[in-house]
Amino acid sequence: MAMTIRHPDFALGTVWLAGAGPGDPALLTLAALHAIATADVILHDALVSPEILALAPAATRLIPAGKRAHGEHTPQLAINAQLIALASAQHRVLRLKGGDPFVFGRGGEECLALAAAGIVFRVIPGISAGIGATTAACLPITHRGIARSVVFATGESGPDGAEVDFAGLARAADTLVLYMARAKFEAIAASLIEAGREPAEPVAFLLDATTPREEIIRTTLAEAPRIARTLRPAATLIVIGPVVGIGAMFATETAFPVPDTVSAQG
Repeated sequence: MAMTIRHPDFALGTVWLAGAGPGDPALLTLAALHAIATADVILHDALVSPEILALAPAATRLIPAGKRAHGEHTPQLAINAQLIALASAQHRVLRLKGGDPFVFGRGGEECLALAAAGIVFRVIPGISAGIGATTAACLPITHRGIARSVVFATGESGPDGAEVDFAGLARAADTLVLYMARAKFEAIAASLIEAGREPAEPVAFLLDATTPREEIIRTTLAEAPRIARTLRPAATLIVIGPVVGIGAMFATETAFPVPDTVSAQG
């Protein structure tokens, strides 16, 4: 007899925080799909793909609550307040985030706000883009004999204006996977090279990963800042390290094939 998956009850007046994965609806977890199907209201990040939002029932209220560099920006405190208000009005509220809620998603801040307000919440993991997008693009972030360590970092400044110490990270791992780093990549690349990373080291830009708009551009660390300035607006992940060269040698006959728009620049 086939086993039936039992999902917890999505109760009125509660908030679920769910990760939507890297973009492809097929990479949603079953729990996230259940949440999308049963929520009354979905507050979604800008990084959640339209293909995933299209899975919501027609009666579901969709509220954009995104943050994009040099674009739409919903203050985090406003998002926290909206989650609390909607739950207090006895809605089933889904906070839908790209990737995983706790990987550069500020999900922890929202949980703290909900807990302080006495709102019951649940967190549903998602496939982080740093793992899902790279694997779907046939780009291994670890590889025996080439990359035994990996660091995930953000290019965004902290609330106090503090920046990630990229010079310190330069030799911290074989592979660097950078989120939200495109706007500041010129300074990041300069810090990495000055701290010892090779100018000829391979770099890959992954744009709108695992969606029909996916584009993968491979270049070098020295040329990458120039390339970054020419890229179209898109959700962008940056991978730095020798594994980028390994990925370029793989056959593209995969579950999520590298699209025709793959290019090499530099």
